[in-house]
This record gives sequence, structure tokens and C-alpha cells, in this order.
Amino acid sequence: MPYEAISVFDIFKIGVGPSSSHTLGPWQAARRFVQSLEEKGQLQEIIQLRVLLYGSLAKTGKGHGTDVAIQLGLCGEDPVSFAVDQIDARIRDITTMHKLLLNGKHEVEFNPAEDIEFLFAETLPFHPNAMTILVKLQHGTDLAETYYSVGGGFVIKEGEEKAAGSSVQLPFPINTADDLLHWSIKTGMSISDIVLENENTWRKEEETRLAALNIWRVMKECMYRGCHTTGILPGGLLVNRRAAALNQKLLAGKVYTDYNGWLSAIRTGGNNFKYTLDWVSCFALAVNEENASFGRVVTAPTNGAAGVIPAVLNYYIAFCDGNQEEKVVQFLLAAGEIGSIFKKGATLSAAMGGCQAEIGVSSAMAAAGLTECMGGSQKQVMMAAEIAMEHHLGLTCDPIGGLVQVPCIERNTMGAIKAITASQLALQSTPDFAKVSLDAVIKTMWETALDMNHKYKETADGGLAINVPLSLPEC
Repeated sequence: MPYEAISVFDIFKIGVGPSSSHTLGPWQAARRFVQSLEEKGQLQEIIQLRVLLYGSLAKTGKGHGTDVAIQLGLCGEDPVSFAVDQIDARIRDITTMHKLLLNGKHEVEFNPAEDIEFLFAETLPFHPNAMTILVKLQHGTDLAETYYSVGGGFVIKEGEEKAAGSSVQLPFPINTADDLLHWSIKTGMSISDIVLENENTWRKEEETRLAALNIWRVMKECMYRGCHTTGILPGGLLVNRRAAALNQKLLAGKVYTDYNGWLSAIRTGGNNFKYTLDWVSCFALAVNEENASFGRVVTAPTNGAAGVIPAVLNYYIAFCDGNQEEKVVQFLLAAGEIGSIFKKGATLSAAMGGCQAEIGVSSAMAAAGLTECMGGSQKQVMMAAEIAMEHHLGLTCDPIGGLVQVPCIERNTMGAIKAITASQLALQSTPDFAKVSLDAVIKTMWETALDMNHKYKETADGGLAINVPLSLPEC
């Protein structure tokens, strides 16, 4: 049977907020476009360029920074390494000068206000997140390419086949949760060990471990930064950052200078339920406040849900004595594979499936990772992921003002807490008696997505997005 080979590091991508589908995806599509023209020797021939945004990319593109991301992508900048504190200055220069340096090499006239067009009433059939780049070359030739940002930073160019198979031969081919469980039971290997063996197809084992630890480094730096940054989030909603104030209140004057010192200070407060609950919320708030501020984040599996996995992993490290590199690797490998299975069987795109595709999937991933690290069996890991998603089914995406702020930031706290609860339930249960399988809940999620009204799919046309005045200063 054909299977899609997806690496854990396709699920976990380092990039820039606030959205994987509306920021990172369009950024990568624009960058890919100019790089492909340079490879064909056509970059220097471009004399005019326009971008058309369709569907959800048009309706919430401004709030998600789609136009900003596209300009940076056309300049050839890499979202993994571009200095986020330089974004405003770069965009201001382009807007003022009306010039774009394509792939950092070829300058063309470009006015963002006129040359990026938001087609609010038009949607392309393949996916709601669509963009077309139009260029005019010397000698009068016109070129056009259409790209779809299909969720989680994944991009498909029109005309490409959606990966139904793969030339990569994995030792343990996986499309479904049953496939993963089959290989685990057959070999006796843990979920994370199965995933590690598959990752060895792409790179050496030590490189995979280092890459996973690098993902965690970016996550924890984002979380630490968010816990120590005050102010008001950009975009006009006037939402106050809350993580720093909560962090300060919980630590009550304790002194530290880095993440390790911060972690030690957190641990001195004990582990009673209220204290732990406050910290999980603080961790999640911190990441998504950074995400809303065009900060450096890890797509997990999306930017809008980027706070769930760091919050749950940091909970495990701080309150479950899990501060071991091997445990971090196990957590991310198990979580990443669950995200991959959701992508194959349903979607990671809120524009296709509502917020169940973002917070729901991230919660399932985190529940699986935590259960793996807490010593759960393979079936308990699957059960934890199923429980977490089961209780996110039907969750809509209704960002107020098209911004990834309200209710998105708080939803990460809910997803994190549900993940921990799901893990505890699975660890105290016998999965053989479970009524609902992970594959059944993924199928149900996809059917729910197909039935969901379009106005609840990241369009800001329904829900809180139309029922809450934009002038409110708080969530």
C-alpha cells in the first residue's frame, strides 16, 4: 500500500509567527518561486511582479502577516534564520522605496499596497489557502504559479501531485495509527524507537537526536523570552501580554539569569495542583504571545498551536523530574509521529478543519509525547492521543480581527491542560477496553472538518470574530 514518508522535522519547523499556514507557508512559497526562477536563469528577466491572495489567505492575511511574509520570501530570506527584530525595518524600506530585491539579487519596482491583492470573495477549489504569483519578463513573456499553504507550513505547488507515495523506503511504513501500533507490537519497540528507526533513513541517529534537541532549544528560548517580555501585542486589539506578569507573581522575587536558573526557581515552589496549573498556563501563554509578535517559534504542528507542546514538555521537565536529553528526544519523536498521522488522515490546516486541526492535533501530540516519557505502553500512548483529540472535535477557528491572539493564545493553555489530563487518563486505563481508537477519532475529525461551515474555518467570518467588538483591550 502506498504511504507518505513524513519526517518528524517536517512536522516541527523553526520559523516566524504568527501562523504556519498564513505566514510560514506563504513565505516559503514566495522564496521557492524566486529560487526556481533563478535556477532557470529567469530571475534577472523579471520586470514586474504581482501576488494574488485567495480565500482564507485573503480574509485573515493582514492579521496573520501574510503580506509581510511574502515580501520577505520574495527577497529570498530564510524564516529559520532571518532576524525577527529586523522585520519591521525591512518592510518599511520596501513600502517607502517601492522596490523589492528578488532573492537578494534582482531589483524590481514593487508597491505592496497595489501589488499584493486580497481577493476576499474568491476561493480556489483545491484549498482555501491559495496564492498566485504573476510576473512579467523581458520580451513580454508572462508567468504565473499558484501555491497552496495546506497547514503546518507545508506548501504544494499547483500541478504537483499530493504525495500519495514516496520514493523514500522506511523500515516501518506508517500511514495510520494502526500501522504504528502494528510495528510497535510486532517488534516490542517503543513508539519513539520506531520513529527513530524511520528517521535513520534520512540522517544518522546522532544527527536526529541533535536536531530534536535543537527544536527544544528554540522552543524553550521562545518560552523563556515570552515569560520575560511585557507590553501590548501588535495588530490593534490592544491585548496585554500576561505571561511575564504571571511569571513574576509565581516566582515572588526569586533571582536567576538563564533558563536553568529559572527552572530551578520554579521547582522551589513545590508541585501542588494550583501552582502547577498556573505554570502550564504561563508556559503556553508565553510561547503564543511571542508567536503573535512575529517571534521565533517552532511549528508544533502549527504556529497557532505552538505553545501546547512546549508547555507540556516543560511541565514534564519541571514537575516530573524529566530534565534529561534522552527524554526530550523521546517526547518529540512520539509527538511528531502522531502529528504526521493526523496530517495523512485528516488535516493540520484551520482553514480546512477549524481549530480542531491545530489545538486539537497539538494536544494529541503532546499527550502522546508525555505518555511515552511517563512510561506508558504503546497502546496507552495511542489512547492518550485519542482522548485529547476526542475532546477537541468540532473546535472552530474564529480569530478576532484575523489575528492569532483572541481566542488563540488562551486556547493553547486549554490544549496543554487537556493533553496532561488525557495522558493521566490513559496511564490509569487499560487500552484494550477502550471504545474509540485513534484512527476512528482521526476519521471523525476529518468528517467533522468537511461538514463544518466555512465561516468557522479561519476566515474571521463567524464565532467570536463577529461577536466581540474589536476595541476590547483584554481577552
